Amino acid sequence: MLELKNVFKNFGQKVIFHDFSLTIQDGEVLAIVGPSGGGKTTLLRMLAGLETMDAGEVIYNGKPVPTNHLETENLLGFVFQDFQLFPHMTVLDNLILSPTKTMGMTKSDATDKALGLLKRLGLSEHANVYPSSLSGGQKQRVALARAMMIDPEIIGYDEPTSALDPELRQEVENLIKQNRETGVTQIVVTHDMTFAENIADNILRVNPK
Repeated sequence: MLELKNVFKNFGQKVIFHDFSLTIQDGEVLAIVGPSGGGKTTLLRMLAGLETMDAGEVIYNGKPVPTNHLETENLLGFVFQDFQLFPHMTVLDNLILSPTKTMGMTKSDATDKALGLLKRLGLSEHANVYPSSLSGGQKQRVALARAMMIDPEIIGYDEPTSALDPELRQEVENLIKQNRETGVTQIVVTHDMTFAENIADNILRVNPK
């Protein structure tokens, strides 16, 4: 179970969060829905250690997680809205980069793990191609595989269906549902209420102030 207590985040003149608290159960899919500017993506970035949390507590399964070390805690694996795959690297190299550079994993072990994830996600034949040759849905799956390489406790998706056609949108929906069946806790940021209702156990609505 993930608990956030009294989270505070201040962007200059604009306070995104003030005394914000939230509880997410293990294996739950939480959709955070609302227009731009409400802090949806900022919340994911803070949990991944990509943004600083100015104040507050993060508790996972009853144990406090240091907010100033979230980047190294691997609490949340971040699936970026624009994928952020390195175009000059193959799919496999994109996946093994972080665990070999930041986690001390050997290249051999990282490769075995990456190939296993690609097989699970139906991408085995794309291991040695470059991102430019992939469809939007395939890039989304590669981005998910990369997030899973660090064995995060939670996977966070930032607008995973933006700019995807209906068929690929359904593909992403199926992926999230498959992960839920394996017990993965997931947080999905989206502006699409229909999508949120299809995939989420609970929906949190946020609005900019």
